[in-house]
Amino acid sequence: MSSADIYAVGVPIIVVLILAEVGFSAWRRLSYYQLADFGGTLGLLTGNILISGVSKGAVLGLSFYLYQFRLLDIAETLPLWLQWFVAFFAIDFTFYCYHRASHRVRALWAVHMNHHCSEEMNFSVAFRQAWFGPISKVPFFIALPLIGFDPSITVVVGVIATLWGVVGHTRCVGKLPAVFEFIFNTPSAHRVHHGSNPAYIDKNYGNLFMLWDRLFGTYAEEQEEVVYGLVNNVKTNNPITLTFYVWREIIADMSASSSVRELWLSLFGPPEWQPTSEKTKS
Repeated sequence: MSSADIYAVGVPIIVVLILAEVGFSAWRRLSYYQLADFGGTLGLLTGNILISGVSKGAVLGLSFYLYQFRLLDIAETLPLWLQWFVAFFAIDFTFYCYHRASHRVRALWAVHMNHHCSEEMNFSVAFRQAWFGPISKVPFFIALPLIGFDPSITVVVGVIATLWGVVGHTRCVGKLPAVFEFIFNTPSAHRVHHGSNPAYIDKNYGNLFMLWDRLFGTYAEEQEEVVYGLVNNVKTNNPITLTFYVWREIIADMSASSSVRELWLSLFGPPEWQPTSEKTKS
């Protein structure tokens, strides 16, 4: 089974899900889809696909190159079925680390913010992917071949995990039975992640599982109604403006920095960080 095989099955299913959700929203007059928001999503997705297409071969080549220097020989140690099983957890833990860093490190948030700037929640929001997303995740995921995970397995597992992530972007599915809510990243859990409510900020980073969030204290249950979007929403759907929005803030803060420490924090501090001169103004 190749990643192309997975996409061949998964993409038609996702298209049907989106069309069904659009129809349900229109029938119930729920206004889950807004034309301008959907247009912004298409603009971001187009740039993401172009950059992914240019970089994918090089990234995959780097993974196979690094696999030569693996610390563990997982392929020799575990049977094939167990390699696949463990790979799902390894991929998800790596994603958890990358995703959490993308919310707490300014340079990564400048990329990831694009995914959260929509004030809607529907299946199409899953495709609101940043232009530079395929590049920003590389430093995290190249750890997998170095540990000993075969890239020919992890690339397929990664596609399956990506398609699962689409399912969580909907308001049409309520809470699932408790055992599913405990283990998996369900629509309810992921709605929390997209919320700007104080209780929901920086919660539920997992893609397949909620296990890491529960283990590291970043889990929150959906209780109060979710307010989607950012704490301070960006009132535009222009993909170019969105792509460089936070980068402009970073450059401005670097210019206003008065020390090497402030220069560093302008780029790698938390998203809410400001240099001393900017704090004084406010």
